[in-house]
Amino acid sequence: MNAPVKFKSDTDFSHVKPADTQFLPGGLRDFFLYRDLGVAKATKGKVIAHLVKANKPPVDGTGWHYHVAEFQIVIMNKGWAKFMYEDKVTLVEAGDVVHQMPGIAHYLFDYSPDMEYLEIVGPADFETVPVAKGPADVPGVTPWKS
Repeated sequence: MNAPVKFKSDTDFSHVKPADTQFLPGGLRDFFLYRDLGVAKATKGKVIAHLVKANKPPVDGTGWHYHVAEFQIVIMNKGWAKFMYEDKVTLVEAGDVVHQMPGIAHYLFDYSPDMEYLEIVGPADFETVPVAKGPADVPGVTPWKS
């Protein structure tokens, strides 16, 4: 039996259990809650991974914007969200995976009350740039039932 190969890495091991971190406000959007998964610290800022979930009903959504990042992946765990990617409405449902290519103009405008997704972005301190006028009109939202 061969001994394990040791690789040199400038990242750390990380294992975060659900009880280790909580969903908190204070992320990019005030109508969502964010749960840090420890990846930004472990990778020394190379990548961030967090869970994002709906906190308030959709009103104006995220507005048109793009991210200055090398990559961004959204994995929908629960519920659904509707995005505009350039001029196309895209329904992202539980189980779907979206690779948002760098610089793509997008707008998350509608989502279910149970929406929760995993977002992985590199680098961790990516920039969000508002777009004054998007490439298309954005449809209305689906009101949450009381």
